[in-house]
Amino acid sequence: MLAFNAAPMDRRLFLALATGLLATPRQARAVPAAPALRRLSLYNVHTGESFDGPYRDALGPIGLAMDELSHFLRDHHSGQRIAIDVGVLDFLAAVMQAVGATRAMVLSAYRTPETNAMLARTTFGVADNSQHLYGRALDIRLDTRLEEAMQAGRAMRRGGVGWYPHSGFFHLDSGPVRNWTLDGQGLDRLLLNLHEFLARGGLSTAQQGELLASRPRRPLTVRERLALHRLLAKAEFLARRR
Repeated sequence: MLAFNAAPMDRRLFLALATGLLATPRQARAVPAAPALRRLSLYNVHTGESFDGPYRDALGPIGLAMDELSHFLRDHHSGQRIAIDVGVLDFLAAVMQAVGATRAMVLSAYRTPETNAMLARTTFGVADNSQHLYGRALDIRLDTRLEEAMQAGRAMRRGGVGWYPHSGFFHLDSGPVRNWTLDGQGLDRLLLNLHEFLARGGLSTAQQGELLASRPRRPLTVRERLALHRLLAKAEFLARRR
C-alpha cells in the first residue's frame, strides 16, 4: 500500500503560517485559517495498490503526493509512468464529493502508445488519440451512485465524460468538454433487425454469407464490429429503396 508522508505538507503549512505572522503588524496579528486540503482515496484494481491522502493544498499540488500518484496511476501493462495532470484529479475529487463517495476504484489511467494501440485492436471504443496517453484521463468505478456521479461530471463541464453502463464505469478527462455513451445498444438493435433486413433482400447471397460469418459465438473484435455496422447499414439503405 502506498503511504503518504505528511512531513512536506507540514513544512509548507509552517512556512505559510510563519510568513503571515511576520508580515502582519502586532496589533492586527491573527492566525490565518489552515489551508484546505484536497484528498483522494483510490484503489487500483490491476495492481492492488491504494492511495489515501492529500494531493493538493492551498499552495498547489503537493510534490511528494503527485509523484506517488504518478507511480500509482502508471501503465500497469508496461510499468511506465508519466506526470498525472492535477486537473483530472481535481475533476475526480469534485465528482466524488458531489455524490458523497469516499473511495474510487481506478480501472485505467496512464497508457503508453503501445498499450493504447493494443487496446484499440481488442476493445471497442478505444480512441487512437486518447487522453490516457497524456496522463489526463481516468476510468473509474464507484461502489454506489455510479450513474449519478457520471451525470454530476457532465454537469460540471470540466472535460470529457464517457459513460459505459454495461461495463460499470465512467471515464473522466481534463481535455475538451464532450460527452459520450457506449452501451452496445446500437449494435444490439442492428443484430435484432438482422433477419428483417435480410428478408427484405437488401443483401446479395454472398454478402449474407459474409455477414453471418462475422457473427462468431465469441465476442466480436473491433474489426468485426465495424464490418458488421457497414454491412447492416448497407442492408438497411437498400431495403428502404425497395
